[in-house]
Amino acid sequence: MATIVSALPESAERPSSGPRLDHSMHPAGRWLFLAVLLGGLAYAGFSIFTDTAQVGEQMATSVFLFLGLALMIALGFEFVNGFHDTANAVATVIYTNSMPAHVAVVWSGFFNFLGVMFSSGAVAYSIITLLPVDLILHVGSNAGFAMIFALLLAAVIWNLATWYVGLPNSSSHALIGSILGVGFANQLLSASKGGTSGVDWSQAYKILTGLWMAPLIGFFAAMALLFVMRMVLRNPKLYREPEANAPPPRGIRALLIATCTAVSFAHGGNDGQKGMGLIMLILIGCAPTAYALNRTMPESATPAFVASATSAASAFSTHSAGAASNDVGVARDTLTRALQTKQAASPQVYAAVDTLSRDVSQRISGFGSLDKVPAAATPNLRNDMYLVLDTTRLVTKDPAAAKTFSEPELKSIGGYQKHLEEGTRFIPLWVKITVALALGLGTMVGWKRIVVTVGERIGKTHLTYGMGASAELVAAGTIFAAEHYGLPVSTTHILTSGVAGSSVANGAGLRARTIGSMALAWVMTLPAAMLLAGGLYWLMLTLLDAFATR
Repeated sequence: MATIVSALPESAERPSSGPRLDHSMHPAGRWLFLAVLLGGLAYAGFSIFTDTAQVGEQMATSVFLFLGLALMIALGFEFVNGFHDTANAVATVIYTNSMPAHVAVVWSGFFNFLGVMFSSGAVAYSIITLLPVDLILHVGSNAGFAMIFALLLAAVIWNLATWYVGLPNSSSHALIGSILGVGFANQLLSASKGGTSGVDWSQAYKILTGLWMAPLIGFFAAMALLFVMRMVLRNPKLYREPEANAPPPRGIRALLIATCTAVSFAHGGNDGQKGMGLIMLILIGCAPTAYALNRTMPESATPAFVASATSAASAFSTHSAGAASNDVGVARDTLTRALQTKQAASPQVYAAVDTLSRDVSQRISGFGSLDKVPAAATPNLRNDMYLVLDTTRLVTKDPAAAKTFSEPELKSIGGYQKHLEEGTRFIPLWVKITVALALGLGTMVGWKRIVVTVGERIGKTHLTYGMGASAELVAAGTIFAAEHYGLPVSTTHILTSGVAGSSVANGAGLRARTIGSMALAWVMTLPAAMLLAGGLYWLMLTLLDAFATR
């Protein structure tokens, strides 16, 4: 880190024509900021109290305080994510004089908020699939709580460290590294389980591929886009350094503000979901009766669920080659092993899906609806639904296994998966609102360090209108596409590499020192976050186990 600090000195050369970055917040704005922040926390606490009271769940004071601390850390991650990644959206509009800095960060914060509120939730549960299966199934155990605290604290610590030295590092990169670190630590501490309690490498490979591809996509796509712009839009003002404190022409200004808005909205939609998924794990661990199942599903949805479960179970039974068993415990163990080993294409697994699916549908039918599932039965039912959902997905994503089933059978399995997902993978409205507030408010503080790096220290010349527009258009388009496919991507990697690519296309050249420092941070993030998270997981698990034996 010392190398990075020396590479990015506080007094780095700044153009005399640079924008004003020292606007102070009006006293009324500070009070409003504090009021919204405290109001969001109070709303979260009230929502938890109301949700648990409605289902008759009684939490001990110690558990409630533990839950509060975990939520504060999770929301703290989103807050840090906000001010760490603000520069990705606002640097271009600030350095092209399209918006004053203090207006730009508030504008970005508002659209980050909207991005979270309108997000699909697909990314929220995509990130969770990286975690070890046994920790997800037992998230309320000491190991589950140690996992959540360790990965969140590690990601926050690394984000703060890179922010302090002004490096535009990726919050997604840090969080994924933390998750992998917890997985490795859990694998080492659970050696007796044959190494199956660690990282889900199939999912990790998909996500890590996105991380290393993001800088390449940003660089080459922004460079190509600017080349096209230079051929089509021949206005020289687009490719010259903006005049000091003079706003760009109206059309160019509208384009730059639109791209800033799109990046802010897309960033909120993608990055906000990572915090949502982790908060749901926390809630499931501390208050399973209220949050393990989607109790807002109406009783009228139960017959459709039972019918889809029966249809899918029949499809799996057909291909079980007579391996069916009525032992639910054996079926559970079989599916758990299938998820741990990622080997689901076997008659034994198909038979286990059949057995557990019929048992799940019988239990839900007996209760009448998910809303009526008693507290004692909630954790087991949620785990069984999770096992069936993820195992059936493993089967249908395997081309060889999927060919075993006919089109009507695959259609019935897909319908069943949708019902299972609706019952277990949901985001309460209050979670969305509090995460949106944390991310939105976070964009309004601490942004200056990284804005300066993005705006002044990547290219050798001042950011131009064309450079800013091409970098942000590429970033927004890529992030929107990633959210559509449920992939967590790095806004930081895409946009900063886009600025670099557009600098090259504009003939500006690159600052080798800054690019080298950013590359070093990119390389260091994964191992650093993994070491931090793994060490914290071991420490916290040791402390929690020691406390439990007293």
